[in-house]
Amino acid sequence: MKKLLSMVCILILSSCASNSGVVPIGKEQFFISKQAATGFTGLGTLKAEAIKEGTQFCSAMKKEFELVSQDNSEGWQVLGNFPRVEITFICE
Repeated sequence: MKKLLSMVCILILSSCASNSGVVPIGKEQFFISKQAATGFTGLGTLKAEAIKEGTQFCSAMKKEFELVSQDNSEGWQVLGNFPRVEITFICE
């Protein structure tokens, strides 16, 4: 039993957050996806990080960030269904 518990703890601690970075998805449109490594990170934090990344991307092109759409995980934040945010944006 101790071995199983140790393996589960190692697996949980070794999981990592997922970040797509800025991905072009069409004419002047971009996408960012962020997922937390655990269920303890809030959706607001992930959304703020994604928007900040998008804003920096647009600023580098001397353009303004404009959020087009967003989606986030729902339901219980357990068993791999950790908080996730996806945003689509344009740079104007």
